[in-house]
Amino acid sequence: MALSEVAACGGADPAPGLGGEEEEAESSARRPLPAAGTPPAQSRSLCPAGTCSMDSDSGELSEGEPVSPAGPDCFSSKNLALQAQKKILSKMATKTMANMLIDDTSSEIFDELYKVTKEHKRNKKEAHKIMKDLIKVAIKIGILYRNNQFNQEELEIVDKFRKKLNQTAMTIVSFYEVEYTFDRNVLAELLNECKDLVHELVGRHLTPRSHGRINHVFNHFADVEFLTALYSLDGDCRPYLKKICDGINKLLDEKVL
Repeated sequence: MALSEVAACGGADPAPGLGGEEEEAESSARRPLPAAGTPPAQSRSLCPAGTCSMDSDSGELSEGEPVSPAGPDCFSSKNLALQAQKKILSKMATKTMANMLIDDTSSEIFDELYKVTKEHKRNKKEAHKIMKDLIKVAIKIGILYRNNQFNQEELEIVDKFRKKLNQTAMTIVSFYEVEYTFDRNVLAELLNECKDLVHELVGRHLTPRSHGRINHVFNHFADVEFLTALYSLDGDCRPYLKKICDGINKLLDEKVL
């Protein structure tokens, strides 16, 4: 999925309690421990059978450095997405998700976005958090889509978002391939329009915390200072931008975007 699933994201009403697990976790921490000999309570499903409820942060990856088989300093969006997908699906009654939601090309783009974000922020932890938020939101939207949770009105928003994302992707590539055409305000406006459509799409499905993640991601990538550094002809970010645009071009050629 990722860029493909978000770009091509219909349905039943969402299950109640989407994303309420952060609050539940906090309240459970304040509950007194049961007396000795008290039998454990039966575990309950977080969503009724046949419904889709994934806006949960239990099992969320730590806020620290990314962890991968190659070691703590090796970021992999694919590994991060796989962990997030497994943990989100483990809390759902519907677990029929056969395919990985993050495709290889999107993973490669995300890896480069992490690198360029780390370069710009000079903060590995913050770069990891931004990408984790991006991946979690993308996976949740993909799960909602695959489980037919979007109604007709929301599917119309999906169509608007798909067109806006395509326009944004082509603009990103054009600004890279044609020198001196870059306009940070134009690109920032397109990204913010994408953000507004995502908020509108998931408005009745995800919690305020997830909406905060959406803001966290788009506010970074639409930041004009970040965009200026990314497109600087003699800056350190240029190699990352090339790989990002190569990946976007591939998705455009494959009609994913």
